[in-house]
Amino acid sequence: MRIVLAQLNPVVGDVPGNLRRVRQALERARELKPDLVVFSELILTGYPPRDLLARGWLIDRVEAGLAEVRRISARYPEIGLVVGAPVRSPSGLGKGLLNASILLEGGRERLRQAKCLLPTYDVFDETRYFDPADRVRVVEFRGERIGMSICEDAWNSPEMWERALYDRDPVAELASAGATVLINISASPFSVGKEAVRKRLVAGHASRHGLPFVFVNQVGGNDDLVFDGRSMAFDRQGRPQLVLRPFREELAVVETSSQGTESNYVEVEPVESIHDAVVLGVRDYVFKCGFKKAVLGLSGGIDSAVVCCLAVSALGSENVLGITMPSEYSSRGSVEDSRRLAENLGIELREIGISEAYHAYLSLLQSGFAGLKPDKTEENLQARVRGNILMAISNKLGHLVLATGNKSELAVGFCTLYGDMSGGLCVLADVPKTTVYALAGYINRRREVIPDSIIRKPPSAELRPDQTDQDTLPPYDVLDAVIAGYVDEGLSADQIVASGIDRRTVEWVIQAVNRNEYKRRQAAPGLKVTSRAFGTGWRMPIAARY
Repeated sequence: MRIVLAQLNPVVGDVPGNLRRVRQALERARELKPDLVVFSELILTGYPPRDLLARGWLIDRVEAGLAEVRRISARYPEIGLVVGAPVRSPSGLGKGLLNASILLEGGRERLRQAKCLLPTYDVFDETRYFDPADRVRVVEFRGERIGMSICEDAWNSPEMWERALYDRDPVAELASAGATVLINISASPFSVGKEAVRKRLVAGHASRHGLPFVFVNQVGGNDDLVFDGRSMAFDRQGRPQLVLRPFREELAVVETSSQGTESNYVEVEPVESIHDAVVLGVRDYVFKCGFKKAVLGLSGGIDSAVVCCLAVSALGSENVLGITMPSEYSSRGSVEDSRRLAENLGIELREIGISEAYHAYLSLLQSGFAGLKPDKTEENLQARVRGNILMAISNKLGHLVLATGNKSELAVGFCTLYGDMSGGLCVLADVPKTTVYALAGYINRRREVIPDSIIRKPPSAELRPDQTDQDTLPPYDVLDAVIAGYVDEGLSADQIVASGIDRRTVEWVIQAVNRNEYKRRQAAPGLKVTSRAFGTGWRMPIAARY
C-alpha cells in the first residue's frame, strides 16, 4: 500500500484554515498516486486546543469541517484519507467528546477510532476534555487491514516506563485483532532527546508485532509547545523506511511492503534541534498571534545576542528591532558589541539612554527611601525602566516584545518582575545558560555573527559598578546541573549532593527555585525544549512550605 505522510502545521482553533491546509495537501499528494493520505492528531483544530474544546460552537465547526472532508473525499475516490478531529460521543455519558481518527474513502466514513489512552501528565490534560475508547477495531482497506491508534495509544510500551501508566496496550490489541498495517496519528511535542525515544518506540512496535508501522506527527509551534514533526514509517522488522525532516511541513510517500534500512534515519544533534525548535517556536508564536515584527533589548550580553539571532532566523532581519538602553553602569563595550551584532544581522538598532528616567525615579522615591541604603531596589529600577521603554515601543509600533532571560535565571529568580521579564514571549525560558553558550557556538559555526567579545565577557546585568553574575550565582555549569537534577529529574538535595556538588550550593539553589515560583507564574510564555519546562507542565504551589 502506498501511504502519504502529511506533516502539516495547523493553527489552533482555525477549522476553516486547517481544512484548507488538508485540501491543499491532498491536491499535492495526488501526484504521488497514494492509496491513503494520513494527517496528524486533531488536524482540524490543531493541538492542543485546550479549553476551546469546551465551546460547543467549536465542535459545531468541526462537524461542518468533517462534512466538507467527506465531500473532498468523494471528489478523490481513488484516495483514502485519515484525519484527526474531536467528535461528540454517541454514549451521552462522561465528558461527551472523543479524540478520534477517521478513515474516509469515496465520501464514506469507513472507520472512526477514538483514542484509548488519555495522557494526564506534564503538558497533557486530556481527561479534562475527552472520554477514552473502550475498544479498538480494524478495517479492510485496499487489500490490507488497517489498525489506527492516536499518539499516547502507542506509548504504553513495556520498555518505555518503569511502571506501566495504563492497564492496556492498544497497539497490541490492534495486532491481535488482525491488523496488517499499523497507523498512529500524533501531536507529540518536541523536547531534546525525544526524537530518539520515539524512533525506538515505533520501531519496537513494528518489530514486536511484525507489522509495518506509520507514524504521522504534527509540526509547528502552538503557544509554549513546539512540535517537530519527524514523521516516520518502519517495515515489519522495525527498520526505518522513511523519516521526514524535522521542524517543517512535508509530504512524502512510503510503500509499506518496501524494505527499510537504518541509513534512512539520521539523528539531529541536540544543539541543532534546540536551535531549530526555538526558531520555529518564535516564528509561529509571532505570526499566529497576529504580529509581524518583534522588538527586544540588546544589552551586549550573550542572552540577548542569541535571542536576536534566533529572532532574525525566524522573522527576517527587516522584522526585528533592537533597542540598546545604556545607563551609567553600562560599559562602552556593551553598546559597541550591540552595534556590531546589529550590523552583522542587518537589523535596525536604536539607542535610548535610561539615566535621565532612572534618576527621575530616584528623585520621586527620595523621601520614601530616606535613611535607607541603596540595594537591589535601585538595581531593579533600571531593569524596570528598560521594560517600560520596550513595552511603550511595542504599544506604539505593534511589535511583540521578546524577553531574553534564560532557564537558569528564571529558576533562581535572577530576573526582575516588570523589568527584564517584561514581554510577550520569553524565547530562552527553557534554555539553560550553558546551552545558551552552545547555541552561540552553533550560530557562529560558519562565520562570526555574535561578536566573540560577547561570548568571552563575564555575564553581567550591569546594574552596579563591576557587577558579574558570579557575584551572586554559582558557576553556571554547577547551577545548571543542580537545576537539571531538581527541576527536570525531581531529585532531592541529598541525591544531588551525592553526585558530587557542594551541599551549601545545592541547598541555596533549591531554596531559590522554591522561593521564586511567584515570579515564574507572572513570566511571559516560554518555549518548551527540555523534558521539564516552567509553564504548562510545571504546577508547583506558591504559598507553600516544603
